[in-house]
Amino acid sequence: MENRKRFGVNRDSNKRSYAPRPQSTADFVFGVQSVLELLKSEKDIEKILVQKDFSHPELEQLARSKRAIIQKVPVEKLNSITRKNHQGVLAFASPINYATLSTVIASSYESGRAPIVLLLDRLTDVRNFGAIARTAEACGVDAIVVPTKGAAQINADAMKTSSGALSHIAVCRETDLSKTVILLQESGFKVMACTEKAANNYYGTDMIGPVALVMGSEEDGVSDGILKVCDELVKIPMLGQVGSLNVSVATAVVLYEVLRQRMG
Repeated sequence: MENRKRFGVNRDSNKRSYAPRPQSTADFVFGVQSVLELLKSEKDIEKILVQKDFSHPELEQLARSKRAIIQKVPVEKLNSITRKNHQGVLAFASPINYATLSTVIASSYESGRAPIVLLLDRLTDVRNFGAIARTAEACGVDAIVVPTKGAAQINADAMKTSSGALSHIAVCRETDLSKTVILLQESGFKVMACTEKAANNYYGTDMIGPVALVMGSEEDGVSDGILKVCDELVKIPMLGQVGSLNVSVATAVVLYEVLRQRMG
């Protein structure tokens, strides 16, 4: 049987390249002292790259306190980002400040309307993320939730693709999306996942009340652990020969059904 991707085009995820590529100097800082100062600031951090043998207890403690991801990489990876003396550490500053999901939920309920939350499971393509954020903001989504690890980096490309939407929508980071699903259910949300494993079409479910939509990665779809705790599984019917939709397109299809039901 042909192995088709859930969303998007096949990619060879095993191929790695450390070839130098252009970076915006506003995206990152490097060197121990610069990274320490960034960690002590109010800015959120996307991730910190450190050389495999790097060790700095103060920096590591500050990173944990800010829930910043530390990723050990070969020195060649750091050298491909900057040719300057990085001292084995480089940090990417986030262009946004992450929100707290519980605060967003409370604020949404206080406004007197049924909130919409979008969860993105392991979605790593930056431009897809930006396009999804643009649609989500247009549809009145209250928050986009991404995992702490294995999510698209919010950088200049994501901001540009979102056409500014990421400046107007809350983005939350959670360590365990399965637990986040349960938290949403306990807060009165119906949680549904869009997956080709579903038996029912997306337009057959009631989306009038508080709803959370889970969309999966381009390669693997929604993980089995998350599917098990969702209230409903839905799919988008397809009649053509192509086996899947791009994840940003699929997200738009379902979000506009939420909007249609609420406006109808």
